[in-house]
Amino acid sequence: MTEWIGNIDAYILLFIQEAVRNPFLTPVVKTITMLGDGAIFWVVVSLTLTAFPKTRKAGITSLLALVVSLFINNIILKNVVGRIRPYEMIEGLVPLIEKPGDFSFPSGHTGSSFASAWVFHRRLKGWIGYTALILAGLIGLSRLYLGVHYPTDVLFGVMSGILCGCIADFIVRKVDAGILHKMKKAVDK
Repeated sequence: MTEWIGNIDAYILLFIQEAVRNPFLTPVVKTITMLGDGAIFWVVVSLTLTAFPKTRKAGITSLLALVVSLFINNIILKNVVGRIRPYEMIEGLVPLIEKPGDFSFPSGHTGSSFASAWVFHRRLKGWIGYTALILAGLIGLSRLYLGVHYPTDVLFGVMSGILCGCIADFIVRKVDAGILHKMKKAVDK
């Protein structure tokens, strides 16, 4: 089963390299992937949201989701799974950016992007949430185009990112509920 999935991963990456990559698209995709570098874009957006009372909870929740994603995806899973990058394993696959120095599974760019985007989708609703999800998806796809992740790395990054967003949202809601409960008790005295 693992070999079968590996063959599909390799086929998809080589197909993208041969049929999709082109001189016009490559600089666009490199720019999109840079938005996921170190989750800096998502951190800046989240911090900006904390400056406004109406969006403060979304910003705080997103920052927490990014911390959860960093811990689960980049610190634990990458090191436990230890999956070698695809350009090291798939003959003929050429990465289009500098080779990352960490392991491949899961995609940290995708995980952090979906962690924040999911929070924005759940907390901000409307076009902002949908735009964030679309951008997160484009960042995930950029990792395939550039040849630095397997499709299964990106797919798991989507799932783990959403899970991290849900965990952060749950924690913030529980903290809010506890604070409100304490305030109500104080008022009732």
